[in-house]
Amino acid sequence: MANSVSLGKIIEEFSLEIIYTPKDPKDILVTVADYNRPGLELTGYLDYFDKNRLIIIGLKEYYYYERMTSEQRTESLEKFLALVPPAMIFCRGLLPFDEMKSVAAKYGVALLVSQEATSDLTAALVSSLNVHLAPTVTRHGVLVEVYGEGLLLMGDSGIGKSETAIELIKRGHRLIADDAVEIKRVSSKTLVGSAPENIRHFIELRGIGIINARRIYGMGAVKMTERIDMVIKLELWDNTKIYDRMGMNTEFIEILGNKVPTITIPVKPGRNLAVIIEAAAMNNRQKKMGYNAAKELLSNLGMSYDLGGGEE
Repeated sequence: MANSVSLGKIIEEFSLEIIYTPKDPKDILVTVADYNRPGLELTGYLDYFDKNRLIIIGLKEYYYYERMTSEQRTESLEKFLALVPPAMIFCRGLLPFDEMKSVAAKYGVALLVSQEATSDLTAALVSSLNVHLAPTVTRHGVLVEVYGEGLLLMGDSGIGKSETAIELIKRGHRLIADDAVEIKRVSSKTLVGSAPENIRHFIELRGIGIINARRIYGMGAVKMTERIDMVIKLELWDNTKIYDRMGMNTEFIEILGNKVPTITIPVKPGRNLAVIIEAAAMNNRQKKMGYNAAKELLSNLGMSYDLGGGEE
């Protein structure tokens, strides 16, 4: 099923005034992260008109209608409001003409008014819809923000993800989600994670039970959403496995079609995972800024990068 957002949520988010709505705005769904500013549609050309988009009326559309007679306005509106778009939004506080109200009521199209300038509203609206309607997947793990980097901790149940998150919180970092992480693909390069609303800020600690990180550690210990910059896989130490000791190559995991850098950290008694993850976060930031410590070391030793496992 395609993602959707209710018109009611859009009205609340952008402080829109309701002129007319055929039913509760919460029951009117928007499924397309774009809008129509009718141009040729005003003259009756509808071959490429997307009826699922919100219609935005700015100054030029409004005053084009103002020059029409009442009959011309009705005829023009009949053609594309009959396709029943979710809503028509008037910018700059412009109020719908009487013909618009009657035709909208006839076909059940909501009429809304914004005080914002057209360009400001459309830019914010598309940005918001891209987030609300982004492809979404839920992954088992813990999402934390460490030194500004969004780290998704993954691994088998009982490996210590939640305990590590608590230690990171105590060290001044922030929790976004524990156990279930909702991941949205907001662009071809960006994934954003958050917690389901009903479990937000809660952490399960075996032997203790459920705690509320916000209540115990304060508002500074939690965050609503965070970009996912790296995935860290936690696994029990396997003496037969060869772990990366140089970090020359960058491995990736694919989530919703986006590639995210990933590393594997072996877990065994005595390893301070919080400190290791802090180092991993800073190292990932350095790599994004073009610095690779392993490459510098090999260069200092007069060795080829290929000896370290190849280029990134």
